[in-house]
Amino acid sequence: MYDALTMPIVMSSTYTFGSTDEIRDLVARKAAGGPPVRYEYGRYGNPTQTAAERKLAELDGGERALLFSSGMAAITASLLSLAAAGDHLIVIDGLYRRTREFVSQYLPRWGIDATFADADDIRAAIRPSTRAVFFEMPTNPHLRVPDAESIVALTKHHGLTTLVDATFATPVNLRPLELGVDIVIHSATKYLGGHNDLLAGAVIGSAERLAGIEEARGVFGGVAGALDAYLLLRGAKTLALRVRRQNESAQCLAEFLEHHSAVSRVHYPGLPSHPDHAVAARLMSGFGGVVSFELAGGLDAAAACIDRLEIPHIGPTFGGVESIAQQQALFVSPDPVERAASGISDGLIRYAVGIESIDDLIDDLRSALRGLPTRGGGGLSDGP
Repeated sequence: MYDALTMPIVMSSTYTFGSTDEIRDLVARKAAGGPPVRYEYGRYGNPTQTAAERKLAELDGGERALLFSSGMAAITASLLSLAAAGDHLIVIDGLYRRTREFVSQYLPRWGIDATFADADDIRAAIRPSTRAVFFEMPTNPHLRVPDAESIVALTKHHGLTTLVDATFATPVNLRPLELGVDIVIHSATKYLGGHNDLLAGAVIGSAERLAGIEEARGVFGGVAGALDAYLLLRGAKTLALRVRRQNESAQCLAEFLEHHSAVSRVHYPGLPSHPDHAVAARLMSGFGGVVSFELAGGLDAAAACIDRLEIPHIGPTFGGVESIAQQQALFVSPDPVERAASGISDGLIRYAVGIESIDDLIDDLRSALRGLPTRGGGGLSDGP
């Protein structure tokens, strides 16, 4: 546009018409299901948003992409457009807590039922009213990697739609559409943006699959702004460089932690000890920039470690150029019974690796772990 090297930020809520004939033509094209010939109102499209959507579709190998105001806006619009009252969804366990809350507490208000199941139990959960299967790949925060190929084979046989939240993987490490998945969802706030300065969500798939979701977006209003679309385009330029660096650093960090006496367990699919390592190695080209680990000393040890860290910030996000860590239990619930029910141990830390020097990150973590209780209660750690 305008021969600009960088896509301009088009800050307009409304696009005017030269005549009523233009309006008639737009309405007729919409009625016929064809693409609009022009913009009309910011909730239905924007030039900067369109440029970002084209880039996202290219990254994931999809025919179309839709940009939303957040990852949750993308998820909620997708699920609500695919199911109606009386329908049933299958959701694989290990979801982001807000997604789980939407599925378990909000969908029933519209008469939509959902079953939470392990990846191996999908077949048993299918009903005549089942419409779709939704899962994360990898999951948050335990980084489980469901076998998408096996799931797709099953869902195709039963005529079900598959949706994958691939935020943790990014298109650099995984392109679910190539595995037969129908719809891919991202919280573009994370790796796609990469600089912790935007909120956006994305849905990618075929034009046919996304038609109903696009209609829902126009009704629900969860559209991304032009500035966020611009920042997303900027972040996409360095996506592969950032993610590959984060893959390498996270692998080194996970290997360091696995041998540390204060750490009871490490969750990272790049480790042979991870239960889904073989699946991840087969389906993914990289294992991601997040490492979750559990400290032997539990809640107090995790808090002490977090507070001692000097490089990572403390916060509830991931995917940016800055490392960031959080004590998962504190974000789940102050009630230990509820935390246990959620599967989040008191000693769990989620560490999202940035692009800093891996030597500096490991030295910082080594210092933070020093003196914490060790596995088996055999004393205090002095490092590996």
